[in-house]
Amino acid sequence: MTITFVSNYINHHQIPFSNAMYAQSGEDYCFIQTEPMEEERRNMGWSSGEEKLPYVHCLYEEEDFCIRKIMESDCVLAGWSGREDLIEQRLNAGKLTFRVTERIYREGQWKAISPKGLYHKYKEHIRYRNAPAYLLCAGAYVASDFRLIHAYPGKKLKFGYFPELRTYEGDTLWEKKRKDGIDIIFAGRFIPLKHPEYMIRLAADLKKLWEEGQSKEDTEAAFPQVLIHMAGSGQMEEELRQMAKDLQVEKEVIFYGFQSPAAVRDRMEQSHIMVFPSNHLEGWGAVVNEAMNSGCAVVACEQAGAVPYLIKNGENGFIFKKDYKELLQEVTELVKNPELRLRLARAANETITTCWNAERAALELLRVIKEVQKSGKLVPAKEGPLSRA
Repeated sequence: MTITFVSNYINHHQIPFSNAMYAQSGEDYCFIQTEPMEEERRNMGWSSGEEKLPYVHCLYEEEDFCIRKIMESDCVLAGWSGREDLIEQRLNAGKLTFRVTERIYREGQWKAISPKGLYHKYKEHIRYRNAPAYLLCAGAYVASDFRLIHAYPGKKLKFGYFPELRTYEGDTLWEKKRKDGIDIIFAGRFIPLKHPEYMIRLAADLKKLWEEGQSKEDTEAAFPQVLIHMAGSGQMEEELRQMAKDLQVEKEVIFYGFQSPAAVRDRMEQSHIMVFPSNHLEGWGAVVNEAMNSGCAVVACEQAGAVPYLIKNGENGFIFKKDYKELLQEVTELVKNPELRLRLARAANETITTCWNAERAALELLRVIKEVQKSGKLVPAKEGPLSRA
């Protein structure tokens, strides 16, 4: 069974899934990259070393081969590629295709009433509602968007991004986290949709609680000292540094700049809490997977695509709506309560190692594809990747 994944380019969030598919299918699996990665992404440490991956082929270098793979493979996974013409040819031929997509109305579902937009959605999606075309939802709000336009009825499955899975012997992961304070990490670009300014406010509010605790005689009940680790950079960095200065938390907030994905993961392993304040414009948020795998107790905004799929509030992390006060309350509770913090962190790690990982996603996808080919029926997984969206 030949399977081809088509997308604009492969990155470190997609490689583990492709590695898992290649491990199962060998040369019957390939990834077609339709364009080179932007320099900005490479500078952020996203360079994938695609030239070293045996299953990656570039459309702009091997056009005839790649077009043939897209048309002749038993199944195609169609991400955003900028080559809708090729996917359209395949769909028109009635060949098995799984769309892989984030939200189409992340700026507001009111856009679904746009006549121009509906025409394009009809051309790309709606007219294939009865074809062997299925939807892999890379985010918890994708299915809702497509229900609005009546596309892929009964054919929407949970999917996402699957960063590298790290495994740990015994308590080695938990031993990486210091005992004499609390480390909280933010990882991502410093842009408005990710709300990095919340982290500076957190630093100030948590410092105040620590200072108040220093005046108490009961040292065991004292509020721990907190460090905020800012792994990333972006257009808001100067503003954030000034904010830290104004709020007198320059020593409590550490700016690292852009680092390699591996370096960010190492920092996560040393952190107790990860805060993810991104809003509805965040399609997924693979740093949530990474932080959970790294044994962080995650506090995340419900609006980001990954959050409702990965986190069960109060069981393996905390979810807040969008209000800073709610975020502060949940982080404060985790800082004060080491038992709760460890319980959520362990459950988070288990969620990734047993369910939301690349190997599980690859095995479930292969099972689903084989069942569709055999019986024409969609048999979703019971939970996690490839379960019903």
